Amino acid sequence: MIKYFISIALFFPLVIQAQTGGLSSFQNLNSNYTARNLGLSGDFISVFDADHTLAFCNPALLNKQSEKRAAFSQTLLAGGINTGQLSYTRSFGKWSGMGHFRYIAYGKMNRTDEAGTNLGTFSPGDFILGGTASKAINERMHIGMNLNVLYSQLDSYISFGTSIDVGGIYHVSEKDFVLSGVVKNLGVQFKGYTKTKYALPLEVQLGVSKKLAHAPFRFSLVAQHLERWDLSYVDPSAQPTIDALSGDTIPVKRDNFAVKLFRHGVIQTEILAGKKVHLRTGFDFNRRKELAVSTRPGLAGFSFGLGLYFKRFSIDYGWMIYSAAGSQHGVSVSIPLKGKVN
Repeated sequence: MIKYFISIALFFPLVIQAQTGGLSSFQNLNSNYTARNLGLSGDFISVFDADHTLAFCNPALLNKQSEKRAAFSQTLLAGGINTGQLSYTRSFGKWSGMGHFRYIAYGKMNRTDEAGTNLGTFSPGDFILGGTASKAINERMHIGMNLNVLYSQLDSYISFGTSIDVGGIYHVSEKDFVLSGVVKNLGVQFKGYTKTKYALPLEVQLGVSKKLAHAPFRFSLVAQHLERWDLSYVDPSAQPTIDALSGDTIPVKRDNFAVKLFRHGVIQTEILAGKKVHLRTGFDFNRRKELAVSTRPGLAGFSFGLGLYFKRFSIDYGWMIYSAAGSQHGVSVSIPLKGKVN
């Protein structure tokens, strides 16, 4: 299993043309729909517990601990945009299953003609209806798959397609160690807003998680976008400049090897302050490099979260900071329909 996922990570850069955010469809597949994921900077793919919503990040994380659980989430972004999800789990023999619905609502927008005449309003949205299935290969290895039906509406224009995510994990429960891998957003756009169709935002990820034996800390590291080495953007119209004092030519600034490497990393930490309270924080270096305002970088790329676990339900809060211009807040509630929260 481990060799399989390492092979995927090494092979995909050779056969896939890298896609940037502006060249792929259904970017809502990469949105954050749950509070726990928000509080850990997204892509939380390597913790094996009763939180079934982690299957959105890696379907192999769905397991028997989450049997008969329902969850719903709501997150808020700047400009009146909000996301949400509804999900429910059941087991079928050796398989664990989950049905889920996710959406992004962009609020009301003005409809105008080419002259700027107001023709009313419309409410665009993106929607994902899906199912998850996972299975234990043995006591330490799990595999899983998400199947998603994708639909997007922008006024009178619609787009639809389908995608799958495939993942696997290797976990050693007695050492609180998890190694995981996932290939996300394999699929096709059947119909675009126009006649042009675009590829989906395919991504390959590897992750590792370890809880310290004698301290309440669990550390996770995610290697993101392994299908593409250079995540930086250089303006194609940028030209070298001349220093006014020395007359030297100043080349266009480009990321060095270390910066390109760190852009692939997401660091995630959970502080397990007993069984009832979990504190969380995460940092995405690439998000900070892309979105931080140069004059006011602040906490861009950082995220924070809190989890509270009661007898009959659990509640999570997450806060992801994109830049000085905006952030995302989210709340998730999980209800075990067969007993107490683990």
